[in-house]
Amino acid sequence: MTEVSSLTGRLLVATPALADPNFDRAVVLLLDHDEEGSLGVVLNRPTPVGVADILAPWAALAGEPGVVFQGGPVSLDSALGVAVVPGGLSGEGGIPSVDSGARAGGDGAETAGEPAADRTGVQSGDEPLGWRRVHGAIGLVDLEAPPELLAAVLGSLRIFAGYAGWGPGQLEDELVEGAWYVVESEPGDVSSPDPEQLWRAVLRRQRNELAMVATYPDDPSLN
Repeated sequence: MTEVSSLTGRLLVATPALADPNFDRAVVLLLDHDEEGSLGVVLNRPTPVGVADILAPWAALAGEPGVVFQGGPVSLDSALGVAVVPGGLSGEGGIPSVDSGARAGGDGAETAGEPAADRTGVQSGDEPLGWRRVHGAIGLVDLEAPPELLAAVLGSLRIFAGYAGWGPGQLEDELVEGAWYVVESEPGDVSSPDPEQLWRAVLRRQRNELAMVATYPDDPSLN
């Protein structure tokens, strides 16, 4: 990759200036980022729908709260599983590419590939069957695979409806405009038991001026 330095596996944290209601105080885990665009899931948008209501076989593996999360405004009728496999698996292989998955253009519509739910595949080598590494211990789950393949190794699982997508250069433009902070992810971000507080928690742990942004009021007019 020469023109774009990949941010795959990092977090996009919405700045207070970001006006798009889809991403107000959003924390987005980037699952794929290259010169052809970007794809991620919003980690802090729980819905009232239980995992058991739509994917009952996976419900027992889903972390608390055991609900489906809205991963973004694109393809809300598709499901995507993100899970942590603890134990320090070696290597960074299996990163999803634009050729193996869905991509959204600037207008929020899918422009290529299969639905997000179909992007995962069974991997060989040091990765568990039914799980494909994105970054470190974080990976994508093949929701078509039998849950028992992963039951013994998953540290946490979260189910997302839809995803967030950016076309070529779109995310870079938003970064220049100051819409997002880019910070390192931690495995626990995927399974935060208090997702509504994740925006503040991620900012608070930064060892720079971003920690102060965590105190920004929800309604600046009340400040």
